[in-house]
Amino acid sequence: MAQSSFKRKIIGAGARALNAIPVVRPQDLATRGIGTVRIQSSQHLLGTNTRFHQDIHPRDVISISKTVNAEVLRVLSDTELELKSPFGEEALELMDKDLPFKVTPHIDQSILYEKVHDRLADSGCIVIFPEGGSHDRSEMLPLKAGFAIMALGAMAAKENLSVKIVPVGLNYFHPHRFRSRAVISYGAPISIDSKLVDQYKQGGAAKRDAIAALLETGYDGLKSVTVNAPSYDTLLIIAAARRLYRPVDEHKLRIDQVVELNRRFLLGYKHFEKDPRLVELADKVKAYNNTLKYFGLRDHQVERTSIAPSTAAGVLLKRVFLLLLLSLVGFPALLVNYPILLLASVISAKKQKEALAGSSVKIAARDVLATWKVLVALVVAPTLYTLQSGLVFAYAFHSLHLSLKTSFFYFTLAWTVQPALQYASVRLIENGLELYRSLPPLVMALNNPNGADHLRTMRTQLSDHITQFVNQHGPSVLEDFDSHKFDLLEPKEKRASWRHRGLFELNLGPEVLQGWFDDKSLFTFNAQSDESEEDESTE
Repeated sequence: MAQSSFKRKIIGAGARALNAIPVVRPQDLATRGIGTVRIQSSQHLLGTNTRFHQDIHPRDVISISKTVNAEVLRVLSDTELELKSPFGEEALELMDKDLPFKVTPHIDQSILYEKVHDRLADSGCIVIFPEGGSHDRSEMLPLKAGFAIMALGAMAAKENLSVKIVPVGLNYFHPHRFRSRAVISYGAPISIDSKLVDQYKQGGAAKRDAIAALLETGYDGLKSVTVNAPSYDTLLIIAAARRLYRPVDEHKLRIDQVVELNRRFLLGYKHFEKDPRLVELADKVKAYNNTLKYFGLRDHQVERTSIAPSTAAGVLLKRVFLLLLLSLVGFPALLVNYPILLLASVISAKKQKEALAGSSVKIAARDVLATWKVLVALVVAPTLYTLQSGLVFAYAFHSLHLSLKTSFFYFTLAWTVQPALQYASVRLIENGLELYRSLPPLVMALNNPNGADHLRTMRTQLSDHITQFVNQHGPSVLEDFDSHKFDLLEPKEKRASWRHRGLFELNLGPEVLQGWFDDKSLFTFNAQSDESEEDESTE
């Protein structure tokens, strides 16, 4: 964990309790340089009012923009630097300009590596995120060499030590949404060849080659457990094609099977990327996605537009009435919890802007946004419970003139009840949102039945084309391809559009209330949301 995180009271205490090893990250020590620099040539910088001898050292990294940076080879004078490698083409646009700069120091991580070696030699395990930070891109970042250096260094330092590297993939469904799902996938353990260890011991070019080889092996291992699309648009095409593939459309898959299918579809997409047939099919999928977006529908809702207009009108009125009723019931709960929502939104938005300003890899910094919402809620929620319970105590003790013991009992009772009430309000809000999302198919069936019929036909034809293409070409990409792989799975339930299995159609008996607190309900949306959750998955 980053050394900077160890300095925070709550996070640092948790990190120490988990025996985390602090890592000094160079980016945490970056500073703004004094003066300005000008690009003299691709490998030389000239400074104005700079003090390079005092502020910069060889192997430090100098940055003149988010994407233009280079490692310093030599400090020639207080106003001249020689770079290790030339700037890229982006730097040409900055020629002959006086620019502010930032210096990121080189960090000697030898102490860190010694701690890691000792942990591994003691039969311990190390969890490391080799990308070097969180991000919200659709594919992995280039891996840092740290894990390869740690593994090879430990085996070189400790005789007869065998280090195994286990790739772990984190795949998210709607990562920016509260209580959405994540799938953790484990790959086959990677054994380190003793020849690589011998190369590492030799040092120099042989050492670099050994690190590069293990780095590539680790990257391939992570690709086997994650979904890596070159762009978000490609990921949308892959997810849509997977949903429309007929064996998937007709059977209920586990969420880990959905992730694996996304990965396999992506392999096929990359293999046939330039094939005119796939290009045409991808264009059709894009057109289908754009049509869904135009009508405000999700893929799983298309079949639910088959309801007759007369029936749709009655169901629509009923659901609008239930939605208004739910709004009246949920408004007091929303009002009570508004301070939590407000502070979480304001603070997380601020941290999101800071993360975007300081990162060259984040797109929208949704990872930071979600993290800080959770952190703020963990602090603000208990504080709010205490304040509101304190008001109950004050009212009981001063206004009702109850004894101190009785007043404290009401304080404890109020504090205990509030988390349960908040959870109930969250479930009410979720049911309300689910009810709201069920309205578009009814509106379309009522106002545009011909458009709904055309959309269903479009989906059926596209599903046939995708299924035919996959079954025909799948064996040439995947050795274990089997078009009948999912035949024995439970058929997907085809619920009619007018059936809404929500709060208002539940018999709130003990078995239902108990279901609210099982693992799936506590940390994910309810069962009906499974289909919508599969509509879009991202790494």
